[in-house]
Amino acid sequence: MGGIGKTTLADAVYNEVSLKFEDRCFLQNISDKIDKQGMESLRNEFLSQLLNQEIRICTPSISTPFIQERLNNKRVIVVLDDVNDSDQIDSFCVKHFGHGSKIILTSRDRQVLNNVGVDKIHEVKKLNENDSLQLFSTFAFKLLNPPTNFRDLSNKFVDYAQGNPLALKVLGSKLYKMTREDWESEVDKLREYAQPKISQILKSSFDGLDEQEKNIFLDIAIFFKGESKKNVEKILRSCYKGAMCGISNFVNKCLLDITPFPFSLHDVLEIRSRFLKKNAEKGASFSLRGASDYGILDKAPQCISLHDMFEEMSKDIIRRESKSPGMRSRLWNPKDGCQVLKYNKGTDSIEGIKLDMSQIDNLQLHPTVFENMINLKYVHFYFPPFIGKYQSKKLHANGDNIVSLPDELRYLCWDFYPFKSLSSSFNPKNLVVLKLSHGDIEQLWNEDNHQDLVNLRQIVVTFCKKLWKIPNLLTAINLEILCFNGCENLVEFPSFNHLASLKTLQLHGCYNLKKFPELPNDVSFLNLSEIGLEEVPDSIEHLAGLDTLLLSNSRAKTVSSKISKLKSLRCLDLSHCPIAEFPEFIEIQRVLRHSGEPTGFPEFIKIAQSVALSDILQGIDTISDGSVFSLSMSLKHCRRRQSLQSIDLTSDTLMSRKFDISRFGSRKIPLSNLRFKSLVYLKLNHCKILNSISEIPPYLRYLNAHGCTSLEEVRFSFQDRDLYELHSFDGEEDFFMIFSNCFCLNQYSIDNIEENAMLKIGSQAKK
Repeated sequence: MGGIGKTTLADAVYNEVSLKFEDRCFLQNISDKIDKQGMESLRNEFLSQLLNQEIRICTPSISTPFIQERLNNKRVIVVLDDVNDSDQIDSFCVKHFGHGSKIILTSRDRQVLNNVGVDKIHEVKKLNENDSLQLFSTFAFKLLNPPTNFRDLSNKFVDYAQGNPLALKVLGSKLYKMTREDWESEVDKLREYAQPKISQILKSSFDGLDEQEKNIFLDIAIFFKGESKKNVEKILRSCYKGAMCGISNFVNKCLLDITPFPFSLHDVLEIRSRFLKKNAEKGASFSLRGASDYGILDKAPQCISLHDMFEEMSKDIIRRESKSPGMRSRLWNPKDGCQVLKYNKGTDSIEGIKLDMSQIDNLQLHPTVFENMINLKYVHFYFPPFIGKYQSKKLHANGDNIVSLPDELRYLCWDFYPFKSLSSSFNPKNLVVLKLSHGDIEQLWNEDNHQDLVNLRQIVVTFCKKLWKIPNLLTAINLEILCFNGCENLVEFPSFNHLASLKTLQLHGCYNLKKFPELPNDVSFLNLSEIGLEEVPDSIEHLAGLDTLLLSNSRAKTVSSKISKLKSLRCLDLSHCPIAEFPEFIEIQRVLRHSGEPTGFPEFIKIAQSVALSDILQGIDTISDGSVFSLSMSLKHCRRRQSLQSIDLTSDTLMSRKFDISRFGSRKIPLSNLRFKSLVYLKLNHCKILNSISEIPPYLRYLNAHGCTSLEEVRFSFQDRDLYELHSFDGEEDFFMIFSNCFCLNQYSIDNIEENAMLKIGSQAKK
């Protein structure tokens, strides 16, 4: 991006090595100079400097053999700074330079560099926090660090700049010798108004976009910063042709970044599965960083990341459209938004509204408030996370009248929607995303009115406690996500068999739903936690694509044995379900959780990654045979177990990586019984009566015995000290041995712990 330090870095390299070359030239701000003096004039100036004589060529190309030959005999270093078109590079005759010449190009557009086939592309990174603070302080105080009484304010400016050296320099210089009151005033307007000098440089990248790309970029900057790339693409595709290509172009031009989305548990499990499958033969342990190194994160969720300064630049561009907020294309400022909504000043210029409702006080909406906004595509009325007292500040209905919504609407997200339904005059033919939460809605729309829902991808209606009916959604053939979590007044729902694209259904907390839903075969995520469902019927075998089934805290008493036919099932949560007998089926590839009190347990359990059996083994004498293939086993809270030896976990086929027996009721744990060499994690927290741990293997990376208040003896297996080098680590993963609050450890055990630590530190240092 502009101001990140491309020219500065190229200048530093040039000054360091240029004396080693016969001739040299640093041509700065090429794009700007071409606009001012023309390509031919700039090229002649460049060649004159390299050849030490005046060159005048009036043709687009150089066909003079004499000049080509002279260039071919020169070993030169050239910096072409701020190139925005690959044709510009050819115009400077770089292909005629002699052997050993070096050409350094700087550009904000990665594709320009790709087109000319450069040897290596170096992306200039942002400054880290410490370097940013030092650079800022150098200009703001002429010191490497800010004075104590300015440090808090300095950090706010550094946070705003996000590692951009130009921004740090401009802001620091502006604040030099100003009072603290002046600094506080600058902070207040920092997020609202772009700095002219910074904005001018950043805007040159924006100005290089075509009109459609400019609109796409402004939509992203105002409405979709930080949102899922996949979802944003679906929304923008419904508004613009070539939206995906536009986003790729923005990334190439450093206008925005695509970054990993914050991972959910489901996401991490999916990534972990792919990683372990790909690297099973290598015995690799899983970490998100390791998965990234192996290219496993390519399909991980991604979000759109935008520098704050580009966001402020975009807002500044929109402000300049008109002095009247109602005549601008996009609204985000609560004051401007209230002015337009309260006095019905909206026009056909407005394409989107995004308002923080925690900044709005009791605004009454007239039914015709959106009537003149015929081009309105986005409506987003939201509360920031963790903001309380929602009810005291929100948009209110004006009587029982429902506001009429424009048919161009693509994205409707409205927290505390104050109406009983959507307007009957609203045609959702263009709607892609519908999100309503904590609202007064009773039904989405009257089913007597035929609705065209072909573009709809998501319906998320959460914690709407008055909602009593879900429409049949007959025309929503592209619907992918349905979420009605917390809609406790729902008593029935229609068949969703016709929704061929549906992947996710969430009904968590819909207490009055008692029937298992009729769903298409390819549904992958099904959350039925805390609902009135009493039975998982035989019909579940048709859900061939089901990956995750959550039934925790439901009333499920029986689970059909036909669930064993679900080859894609990787996560099954039955915790706190009143299941009388555990079904004899299990062949699950991911997570099995159960916290009931079954009367029986299957003889053979085949689980590929995680077994969590909290609180359920109290009435079971043995887990027989070694058919447990596990990466995480939890037996915590199983207080009736008197000895781990009563559970046969000695089979060579047992392949557990994580073993959690916290609060386990055993006095001795001989780890020689656990003959699985892949074990790396052992958790023994709060095993209050545990007094001995013996034969701890050298390949164990994590041992947590916190709160084992009776623990006296700890013995490590030191027979083969070469194992410590064999199982030493590559530096990416630390190892932990935690014995906090183990007050009864004898001196021999303390010496053992110290010796183990020194051996591991020594082997790692040696490596």
